[in-house]
Amino acid sequence: PWDETEADQLAEEFAEIDAVLARSSRLLAGDVVPPKTTPQGDERLSILYDLDWDEDARLAEWRQVLDRTSELPAVLRAALAIEAWADIEVLQRGAWIGGLLVGAMLREEGVTANHLACLHLGAQKIPRERRRSRASTERVAAFIDAIREAAVAGLKEHDRLLLARERMERVLQGRRSSSKLPALMDLVLSRPMVSTSMVQAALKVSRQGALDLIGAFSLRELTGRGSFRAWGII
Repeated sequence: PWDETEADQLAEEFAEIDAVLARSSRLLAGDVVPPKTTPQGDERLSILYDLDWDEDARLAEWRQVLDRTSELPAVLRAALAIEAWADIEVLQRGAWIGGLLVGAMLREEGVTANHLACLHLGAQKIPRERRRSRASTERVAAFIDAIREAAVAGLKEHDRLLLARERMERVLQGRRSSSKLPALMDLVLSRPMVSTSMVQAALKVSRQGALDLIGAFSLRELTGRGSFRAWGII
């Protein structure tokens, strides 16, 4: 049943994300060049792709922007990199990758030590008129504001997780040292959601035991269904 395999599926998705981030870091370092997204011999895709679109040349042009701005402050350089990615249109079907690459650059620069800044989330807070302004200085300023909005959103999420931890730690008071609840707390804080099978596998408990542990923390049920349910922190 799906409920028994969902943990493996989620683990595969996290592994794919880790692989993308690893490739992004190597790409920024110049170790690899991404392959063309469109097989040149596949005529079926010619209606969707411009076969003359030279992604390698566009990527090289974008890397030149990174090289020319290497002495600038990290945030300004990141804003210029995002602006250049959108202006050059490096990939036909991968505009979203630019935000990940620039997030990886900010981490390499030490602006974010342990995570990728969610720049796309920050950009959602900026009016489209500013992000698509005809004036390049306004677009760069908009991207700088997007980086700020991403940082604010990250801090809010951090505070939310801290409050959730404090609430769950109050539930732990007076529990036996052998209780599985501390392990469940760590699990739910490290995942956007957990399922019964994930709790069973991580804590080595029965299905009913997993449900009892979830109920002890009053976790929020996210699916609104009677089966195939998943929980997260409030």
